[in-house]
Amino acid sequence: MLRVALYGTNGHQIQNALVSQPGARIAAICEFPRGQLPPPLRDDTAIREHPTLDALLADPNIDLVSLCSPRRADQAAQAIRALRAGKHVLAEKPCALTEADLDTIIRTARETGRAFHEMAGTAFAQPYLAMREIARSGRLGEIVQIIAEKSYPYFDARPQDEAVDGGIIMQNAIHALRFVEHVACVPIASIRAAETTLGNPRPDGGLRMAASFLLTLKNGGLASIAANYLNPRGTKIWGDESLKIIGTLGIVESRGGGQTTRLVIGDDDLGPVDATPPECGFLQTLLASLQGRASMPFSIEDELSPTRWVIRAKQSATQNLNPPTPPFQ
Repeated sequence: MLRVALYGTNGHQIQNALVSQPGARIAAICEFPRGQLPPPLRDDTAIREHPTLDALLADPNIDLVSLCSPRRADQAAQAIRALRAGKHVLAEKPCALTEADLDTIIRTARETGRAFHEMAGTAFAQPYLAMREIARSGRLGEIVQIIAEKSYPYFDARPQDEAVDGGIIMQNAIHALRFVEHVACVPIASIRAAETTLGNPRPDGGLRMAASFLLTLKNGGLASIAANYLNPRGTKIWGDESLKIIGTLGIVESRGGGQTTRLVIGDDDLGPVDATPPECGFLQTLLASLQGRASMPFSIEDELSPTRWVIRAKQSATQNLNPPTPPFQ
């Protein structure tokens, strides 16, 4: 039985997902209101409440710490402290905001023998799991181009400060970069990005509302990505997203957040992708791997490669914020 501690609520904390995982239980919380625990656990006095992260990390009865840190800019250092305290770590994305911090996380995980994972479950969910298998099978031929979009709605509480959650490139577009490397299974070779605050309802706000990316791939192919906080509520999809993988023999695509799919091979339109096989489940696989019952499908370098590339994309976009106003009205 893995004993899990929850730290913070800034992201997709795993308290509800753990209810269906018989091999793990919530043992402690910190910076996490007890009222946000699933109802059967709210009055469970066996779940300890720690006043600080240091106190939580000193608790010997914790195996895994799930980090949804109040400020994403602090999370890498906190993950490193947790690893050095002998805890396995699962961290909300982006787990780090600089390559130096990312490299230190990887090195520390190796040195301590503790497992580190980012909440990187994109390729584990349907229909992307099925699309991944199609891409890996060779049915599409050589993959030449990948087109992806990730769109979230704007709301007033969305952080204007990127240090809180990573911002448009690192909080939002990381999903699309996982589409490229974890679903289409083609490594990225280079990346360029531009972003803008245009459309931000707060004139004094720093939130970038949209970003565009051009990627070259290691096989010589190309990828383009659009990311934004402009998804209108009328779509009825919180995270609207699309993915099209184009090969020399066919295409596979998903639209509307995975609601619509299509596979075409040569002259044959094969219709929707068969997404009926059960999902392996990222959290389920991670917990099983810590118990020696399964293996993760990615090395730590491959799992965190999209994070490395969004960090580089952010660097490339730094000079492109707020492009000049066109000379016309």
